[in-house]
Amino acid sequence: MEGKKPYLVVILIQVIYAGMVLLMKAAFDGGMNSFVFVFYRQAAATILLIPLAVYFEWKNAPPLSFVTFCKMFLLALCGISLSLDICGVALIYTSATLVAAATNSLPVITFILAVLLRMEALRLRTAPGIAKVIGMLFCIAGVMNLAFVKGPHFKITWHNNLHPLGHPDVQHHHHVGSTTNTWIKGCFLMLLSNTFWGFWLVLQGQITKTYPPKLLFTALQSLFSSVQTFVIAIALERDPSQWKLGWNLRLLAVAYCGIVVSGTTYYFQTWVIEKKGPVFLSMSTPLSLIITIFFSAVFLGEIVTLGSILGGLLLVGGLYWVLWAKSREQRLNEKSSIVEVQKEGSELREVVTTKSPTLFV
Repeated sequence: MEGKKPYLVVILIQVIYAGMVLLMKAAFDGGMNSFVFVFYRQAAATILLIPLAVYFEWKNAPPLSFVTFCKMFLLALCGISLSLDICGVALIYTSATLVAAATNSLPVITFILAVLLRMEALRLRTAPGIAKVIGMLFCIAGVMNLAFVKGPHFKITWHNNLHPLGHPDVQHHHHVGSTTNTWIKGCFLMLLSNTFWGFWLVLQGQITKTYPPKLLFTALQSLFSSVQTFVIAIALERDPSQWKLGWNLRLLAVAYCGIVVSGTTYYFQTWVIEKKGPVFLSMSTPLSLIITIFFSAVFLGEIVTLGSILGGLLLVGGLYWVLWAKSREQRLNEKSSIVEVQKEGSELREVVTTKSPTLFV
């Protein structure tokens, strides 16, 4: 049973992420403003993380310099606030299935950004380098397919709609995801959101070198993003009714995304990476797409198109190509390092043998 735990945990992680997308979509379709939602979500995460960070890491944390403070603030603005706000708009314009499918492009986008910033190498004359390029092309093809290809529609006739739980006046909500123009806008907004998220993943590694306490680092970014998303939300939404939560789907979505996703999955992902490594965690990402496709059709009544399915498959294919290439490259680097060490050891032995004095009895 112990050996099966990582597999069960990654399935749970992807179920949690699928639930996040579904609840967000239901809340938005029920009339909730996406910018207000993102603020409440980050505020809930901050309320959870700040006490934990103060209790576990505050005493041993290094002093926070002004430069590091500014870097954290800008990183939170780019990778959290703007990424989540843009993702919210994309989710309104499109569907939960598309957002779950587009998430599979994140590792590929992150790799491209790392190459552009010269943090990763792309060797085109090697098999892993060619595989990475193929993965990128699959990813681009998947995004284009999601945006421009519709095809036959698939709809489950029996479903339990979540919208009435989120807002009683569903008829006042302007559902814009059905038109072609807004669908295309939503696809590229989702791509932009993933790009901001990719920058966050690439750049935070450099900041954590100067400020290593991870929990406190996460809590501070959550605090910064709460302030940023509040400023954005209050500037774009002045209707007091949009800020009311009540005991409904809005409150459930905020609590789930802010506490369960930001709190529980943070610990679970750290545990899985420690046990199996980051590649193993990334390989489980497509599970979220499969879960989302099924439950969005059942509970949200979404129509799944053949184009969305094919686009999702292309994105998953691109993800696996890049992950395979990355793991293959790591194995080759490890082998070359071992050979280099053995070569240096043999050269050192030859030098010692050559320079050792001859002993006569």
